Amino acid sequence: MTSLTRLALDPQHPAVRADLADVDSLHKTLMRLVPDHIGPTPRATAGLLFRTEAGPDPVLLVQTATPPVLTALPTHYGTARTLDLTPLLNSLTPQRTIRYRITAAPTVARSAGNPTPHPVTGKRRGKITHLTGDDAIAWWQRRATAAGLHPLTVSALSRPFPRTRLGRSAPYFTLTQFDGLARITDTEHLTHALKNGIGRAKSYGAGLLSLAPA
Repeated sequence: MTSLTRLALDPQHPAVRADLADVDSLHKTLMRLVPDHIGPTPRATAGLLFRTEAGPDPVLLVQTATPPVLTALPTHYGTARTLDLTPLLNSLTPQRTIRYRITAAPTVARSAGNPTPHPVTGKRRGKITHLTGDDAIAWWQRRATAAGLHPLTVSALSRPFPRTRLGRSAPYFTLTQFDGLARITDTEHLTHALKNGIGRAKSYGAGLLSLAPA
């Protein structure tokens, strides 16, 4: 069961203010929703994906592979409503037109000289470059196609990457929110993308793909 939880946050709560100001703190809080001791990649194993929704009131969308443990959140952190995404996943059919939204971290690996091989895979990768504007839109069109969607319309909006503490080992990302209409072309690939997310920075509020009827 893949679950989607809408958290309407209390903007006066000190933990909410701290989390919205620093994505590392937010990620740590949201990991409370999933089981402990689930292996070396707990976020991926738990299927945790999340996105902050723009608007006058702070709202979080949080997706997990199992029902979230809402009692693990700080008291009065916010009001939660959880949905089972199984009906949505079962409704995906080729050629159906849907609305989509995703906040993603568009990047490309560009070679510079002789890149150092990865210590495990041995693959050589260039420097990670963040994409914006038309390059970011082209990135999304490629990733959407690979995820079983044919984008019919695309709008792009820069989103903040909140970080208050300097000197952290985790990277900084440029985030872009993509919205529009798309036609489903491959339900198997689309289901995988919905459950696992798209692109980099999934631990930092990117990659959650949302669909709704057109």
